[in-house]
Amino acid sequence: MASSPLPRWAPTPSPSRLLWRASAATTGSSHMLSPFRAILGALRGRTPTADAQPQAPPLAVEAEDTGGRRGENSGFDGIDHRDGLREDHRHDGGVFITWEEVWVTAVNGKGQSATILHGVSGSARPGEVLAIMGPSGCGKTTLLDTLAGRLDTNLRSKGEILINSRRQKLAFGASAYVTQENVLMATLTVREAIYYSAQIQLPDTMTVAEKLARANETIQEMGLTSSMDTRIGGRATKGISGGQRKRLSICLEILTRPRLLFLDEPTSGVDSAASFHVMSRIAGLAAREGMTIVAVVHQPCSEVFELFHALCLLASGKTIFFGPAANAAEFFTSNGYPCPPIRNPSDNFLRTINRDFDMESGERSGSKPSVADEAIQVLVNSYKSSQTSEIAKREINDINETTHGGAMIRRNQASFQTKAIVLTRRSFVNMYRDLGYYWLRFGIYTAISLSLGTIFYDFGYGYDSIRSRSSMLMFIAALLTLMAIGGFPSFVEDMKIFRSERLNGHYGVSTFVISNSLSATPYLVFIAVLPGAIAYYLTGLQRGIDHFAYFTLVLCSCTMLVEGLMMIVAAIVPDFLMGTITGAGIQGLMLLNCGFFQMPSKLPKIVWKYPVSYISFHKYALQGFYKNEFLGLVLQNNQEGGDKTISGEQVITKLFEVEMGHSKWVDLAVLCGMVVTYRLLFIVIIKVLDTIKPMFKGARVMSPVVCTCGVQNPCTHL
Repeated sequence: MASSPLPRWAPTPSPSRLLWRASAATTGSSHMLSPFRAILGALRGRTPTADAQPQAPPLAVEAEDTGGRRGENSGFDGIDHRDGLREDHRHDGGVFITWEEVWVTAVNGKGQSATILHGVSGSARPGEVLAIMGPSGCGKTTLLDTLAGRLDTNLRSKGEILINSRRQKLAFGASAYVTQENVLMATLTVREAIYYSAQIQLPDTMTVAEKLARANETIQEMGLTSSMDTRIGGRATKGISGGQRKRLSICLEILTRPRLLFLDEPTSGVDSAASFHVMSRIAGLAAREGMTIVAVVHQPCSEVFELFHALCLLASGKTIFFGPAANAAEFFTSNGYPCPPIRNPSDNFLRTINRDFDMESGERSGSKPSVADEAIQVLVNSYKSSQTSEIAKREINDINETTHGGAMIRRNQASFQTKAIVLTRRSFVNMYRDLGYYWLRFGIYTAISLSLGTIFYDFGYGYDSIRSRSSMLMFIAALLTLMAIGGFPSFVEDMKIFRSERLNGHYGVSTFVISNSLSATPYLVFIAVLPGAIAYYLTGLQRGIDHFAYFTLVLCSCTMLVEGLMMIVAAIVPDFLMGTITGAGIQGLMLLNCGFFQMPSKLPKIVWKYPVSYISFHKYALQGFYKNEFLGLVLQNNQEGGDKTISGEQVITKLFEVEMGHSKWVDLAVLCGMVVTYRLLFIVIIKVLDTIKPMFKGARVMSPVVCTCGVQNPCTHL
């Protein structure tokens, strides 16, 4: 029997009433074609004209006999969804994802739990866009995160999620996830952001020219050609628009041509026109590339709603409707909630099942359920017993039985060396263009150095110069390096990008640490040498290039060490305000035990001397400065009953209690070792957090959890 274009889950169309999506074609207003309709027709592979004649709807009997795909959807995305081509998708790398009876529960620290998703089931196919919709707090993003294996540690899930009929992990290159928040580097242009990302994600088997060609192709696919040389912008500077940011975020994740794409709120923060252009590009991409796209959409306009192939409508974590998006309006109408003629269907759906404002509006009183509660209960019960639900279940079973279990194979990326080089270049450009990263600090350091130089101008060699020298060196070793936390806000933004790109599999923590260190070193040396030279020579510290070189090396080591310390703080406390306070507090504790405010012999041995004073980098910096300055120096002694002169060695051993068992170069070596140790500690902390979070989650989960990797508790995937 000839295959039918009707889907297995489609209800039998009434001979007297066309399906919602086809109804527009039968009206007499074909002469009034809006620009949105024209673009939509182009996406569907048709050219709408005023003379176009409506086609007769497909026969219902064919749908029941053959279970083919619906003809109107096949025209929509440019892919023929007849059974033969559906089998092609199953062999050409297309991804079918199904989920059955998925439950997600949130658990707080007190052991209390709340169910977010209640036995949700559904499926998604190649070449189609599945929209997950519902009012705020209904579990849309939770479902998306569950399917993508990105649940938070305080959430536990159970149910069966199959990818091509198999329980398997999602792999880089074969799947991608675009978050609701656009995590982008504000200082880069659109061209630079995509070029750098292409060189990182695409394998070294491709030449640089081929990678850039792929990047240009992707830019054209998402309609960003006109803004290629515009900076992305952020809070401080104006850049590209919200819709362009969203399309750029999508661009960065589709460079590898993934077969499965998750989108969280791709239309949030943009107007209806921009959201249509964003979703139309996504729908066209799904059609051309055969991608399986699952998108959380809050409240789309009517033109955007027409782009969806399938719809999963949730309310209070329960399924209101799952099936072809074109049939949702008919489902609501059959249950007593028709859509007014001039209202957007999605607006009608969400208004019907939104219960957030019932209490405020007085619609809920006492034990009597509100209008929205009644609607949700009616629709949930109706869907469970409807033919639409049965067809959806048969569709899931059909996918699981007929797909051949293709594995999600991780695609090759650029080598570690290539990633490190590209990330170093990108980070260097970002630091150069971001005034708050190093340039503002350079200006402040210069101003402070000039102030130090004028306040302590020309120490001389009297007895009073001992106090002046020690105070000046202490300020340089402690307070000047303390101000390095001024770059923490910019570093927090870098950490956001790092977390996002690492979670998407672009590169690892070691690559980030190496590239960040290499790109920051020239700036740190620059802001240490020039201001340091001003303070050094104005105050009259020991002349000699060797003394100045050592002074500069210690100052550079301290600034690099503080950068590493703030990296650790950012890994543990990612909040900007709390991170700044934490970093300043840690340095304050170290500063108290460096041997300046309290002599080392008078420090309480428990805790403060052992171990705090020995892990304080200020101690080694100050000792190195003292040895570099006072050793070989002869000072006049105007104290009664003493020698006329006093050596610098006597000053630092008796007055400052400096440890003389090692040279100043050992103190510098300790500082350099701390620089490396802090970088390594950052890597270890990131790795430990990755290990602890799933274990912490597994300790809370009392019921078996099955995720896409097929592993029960404790699971390291979700």
